[in-house]
Amino acid sequence: MAQPTPATDLRIVVADDHPVVLAGVKALIDSSGDMRVIGEAVDGLTAARLAAELQPDVLVLDVSMPGLNGTKVADRMRETAPRTRILVHTVHEDVGYLRQMLELGVNGYILKRSSGDQLVRAIRAVAEGGVYIDPLIAGKLVGASAQKPEVVIRPGVELSERENEVLRLTAAGYSHKEIASQLAVSVKSVETYKARGMEKLGFQTRVELVRYASGKGWLDAS
Repeated sequence: MAQPTPATDLRIVVADDHPVVLAGVKALIDSSGDMRVIGEAVDGLTAARLAAELQPDVLVLDVSMPGLNGTKVADRMRETAPRTRILVHTVHEDVGYLRQMLELGVNGYILKRSSGDQLVRAIRAVAEGGVYIDPLIAGKLVGASAQKPEVVIRPGVELSERENEVLRLTAAGYSHKEIASQLAVSVKSVETYKARGMEKLGFQTRVELVRYASGKGWLDAS
C-alpha cells in the first residue's frame, strides 16, 4: 500500500489494527501540509516489513497488534530501520508500557485519547530528533521515579556544562554522532561526558535518564 510522496514531506508509516483509527490518523497526517502517509499496516509483521522496505522518517505504531506486537516491531527495527523514529500511539496508560518501550529506544509515546493536533506535534517533535511523551504519562513517570531509590539524585551532585548538555541531548533522542556535531566535539568525548554524567547521577538505563529529563522539563513539546 505504498504511495509516492513529495521529497519535502515527512514520510510516515502508520500501523494500527483498528481500521477506523488507521483511517483517522492517515487523514490527519495527510491534511497537515508537511507530512504524508506512505504506508499502512494492520498487523505487526506488515509494519516491520514496511519500515524495513520504505525507511520512513517516522513510524506511528500501536502497541497491541496481531502477528507481532509493538514491542517486537520496535525491537526488530533497531536492526532493519535504525534511522526511523518511532512514535507509539496507544490506549495503554500504564507507565510499565512506557518504560518497556523507552528501553527499546522509541522516540515518543502518545495516548490515543489525545487530540489530533497533539498527535501531529508529537510526530514533528520525534521527526526533528526529539523525544515526545504524553504529558499525563510523563507525570506518572516522574511520580513513579520519586518512589524508586535507584533514581534519587545523590546530594551534592554537580554536572559540568558539557555533561549536562550531552545528557539533555541524549534524553531528547539524539545519537552520539549528532550530539558531537552540535557541540563541535568528538564522538569519543560525547561518550565520555555521557558516561561521567550518568555515573554522577547514579543512572544505569535510558528510562532513568528520561525520567530525570522529564522532571527538568527537557522533554516539553514546543
